[in-house]
Amino acid sequence: MSVKKLVKAEHPIFNQPAHQVEQYDNQLKQTLTDVEDTLYALEGSALSANQIGINQQVAIVDMEMEGLLQLINPKIIKQSTETITDLEGSVSLPDVYGEVERSKMIVVESNDVNGNSVELTAYDDVARMILHMIDQLNGIFFTEKAKRILSDSEMEAYFENE
Repeated sequence: MSVKKLVKAEHPIFNQPAHQVEQYDNQLKQTLTDVEDTLYALEGSALSANQIGINQQVAIVDMEMEGLLQLINPKIIKQSTETITDLEGSVSLPDVYGEVERSKMIVVESNDVNGNSVELTAYDDVARMILHMIDQLNGIFFTEKAKRILSDSEMEAYFENE
């Protein structure tokens, strides 16, 4: 198991887009393993390589019953005009939550571990997580897109109602 430590939100790695993956080799496979192991250890829903200090366009999204989605050099090629506003947070910003408006449906193009191009259509929560990860890989925290950040008392009320 290769659980990595999260880098602090103030780290300069988050101030610019992560580098594109150009080599599809054992190092990339190790990066994916590190991101996956750390994601599970944190009990998170999604994690990007830059969150563990690796400056590459790599992320993993836990789609629950459908398994793990590996995103390598992801880019949105289409998104719906229909949007949903929902609560978002990040393991990199503990105890910070905000309401973010995102497209309900997206089409994302990515690479697999061998460098092959893959296209995926995602909806609702999975689309939200992919958009969140792509933003993060491009140096944008969800807080920059949030319509508002919730206070501690609002968060307590929100979680009590779930």
